[in-house]
Amino acid sequence: MNKKITSTIIVIAIIIVIAGIWIFKNKNKTNNADNSDFELNITSNFDIEKLKSYNLPIIIDFGSEGCMPCRQMAPALKQVNNELRGKAIIRFIDVWEYPDLANGYPIELIPTQIFINKDGTPYAPKNAEELELQFVTDEQGNHTLTTHIGALTVEQMKSMLKEMGLNE
Repeated sequence: MNKKITSTIIVIAIIIVIAGIWIFKNKNKTNNADNSDFELNITSNFDIEKLKSYNLPIIIDFGSEGCMPCRQMAPALKQVNNELRGKAIIRFIDVWEYPDLANGYPIELIPTQIFINKDGTPYAPKNAEELELQFVTDEQGNHTLTTHIGALTVEQMKSMLKEMGLNE
């Protein structure tokens, strides 16, 4: 009977150790997924440098719920955010409701997206012209941002995110 109790205790201990390892390995994924920096809608000031510190690809969409192309793109943004939460950062700013949040960004028309690679650098694909991307530069000619004007599909965003360093 002692052998049965000892065997049972060993099996339970092994299960607890395996569960502990799994929880430890997945802790960061869970924390990222629950983190408010991964919420779709931005309604207050946000820190782009903090978002970059996650080392995940970033798409920030500047639009408005009152804009028809923005409304057409909204389900795609929600889907990509839900599917890739914790693996990519997808954010939306309603520039009509929160115009101050667009300050400092080259937003002339909506929807406009900005793209940031996993390493914090601006997205710069070889086929930028084909994707209708614009490179924003500073006074010294340094590439500071990559933008796109108009709606994007789920497939387009996922393809771009993969190029930007998405780990699936």
